[in-house]
Amino acid sequence: MIAELRQLGLTDGEARVYTALLKTGPSTVGPIVKESGVAYSNIYEILDRLIKKGLITFILKEKTKYFQITNPARLQDFVEEKAREQKQQEEIVRRIIPQLSRIQKEKVQEAEIFVGFAGLKSAYDTMLSAARKGEEFLYFYDPKNSSEEIDRFYLRNMHRFRNTKIMLKGISPEQYQKNASHKETRWNKMQYVTFPVPGTIDIFQDKVLLISWKNTTGILITSEELAENYRAYFYSVWNTGKKKK
Repeated sequence: MIAELRQLGLTDGEARVYTALLKTGPSTVGPIVKESGVAYSNIYEILDRLIKKGLITFILKEKTKYFQITNPARLQDFVEEKAREQKQQEEIVRRIIPQLSRIQKEKVQEAEIFVGFAGLKSAYDTMLSAARKGEEFLYFYDPKNSSEEIDRFYLRNMHRFRNTKIMLKGISPEQYQKNASHKETRWNKMQYVTFPVPGTIDIFQDKVLLISWKNTTGILITSEELAENYRAYFYSVWNTGKKKK
């Protein structure tokens, strides 16, 4: 009996108390505790839950509560009510899943660390994997701590985006114009500023890649919010640049 009642949705304690009342008939708390084996400290909470479910009730005799089960047919009503509640819950879940998915997509944020040239190439592979023609790749390039090898590595990866028909815009310090690799940037749009840039930072879709050339390390962050913030900052600098080609 207890196992079947649990299958209907009652807890173990509720099933034991309900079965005990079937055996004892109208009863005070003491005999229910003895028959059910439920701890005295839990009995009132369980009785209250069964009352709210409509499975038991109580009467007062000389100011003493006697608990008793309602018509056993009430179990059928209980099961049907549970089925209705489950259907409502399923409808709510179906309704809110698209909302939750949108929120999750908006809030997705993760960071990956890439070390060495091979690691940084993997970071660019990740960024390129979802690239679509006509999209915009923005970057700050800081030549500080760079070398000819670093310059060529960076520009090689910029060419990869260009070959995917991505539009590139870059911002660098004014002195980068004197760099030997500068001539290789003429295929994209560059802006040169008289003040330091915040570092080598790439902004593409919902991703931001922060690179330290001193350690040849990159941190790739996936965050729509962060990407939009960096994009807004890029254009605030772009629109005040003094030199543009």
